[in-house]
Amino acid sequence: MSVCILVVDDEPDVADLFKRRFRREIKDGSYVIHFSISGNNALNLLNKQIQPEVMLILSDINMPGMSGLELLSQVKHILPNLPVVMITAYGDSENRNQAYNMGATEFITKPIDFNELRNTISAITTRKHKT
Repeated sequence: MSVCILVVDDEPDVADLFKRRFRREIKDGSYVIHFSISGNNALNLLNKQIQPEVMLILSDINMPGMSGLELLSQVKHILPNLPVVMITAYGDSENRNQAYNMGATEFITKPIDFNELRNTISAITTRKHKT
């Protein structure tokens, strides 16, 4: 079974980075990754019910327009059980606490440790399948 991930980040090189770092998982079909450059675009993709069904969102916090925290709030309103991992270059306790209080599943600081991220994805999807 594939894990469908929606990555939300306004930086255009993030998609290439994730494609390189998860090349093996994408190639063998264990990950299907969709990319969005904004919170609004991410909500549109979720409303279109992309297939396979999104099982996890990885979202940057600092984006123009809708911030990752605003996206988190809206996602939790429409899909309360969808895990959302916040990713940011600013790992201050205020952002971290706000994200967790709003329902974030995890909080990861940049630069991303992709081995740690793989473990986080595995733990989240394992928990999701048990519920």
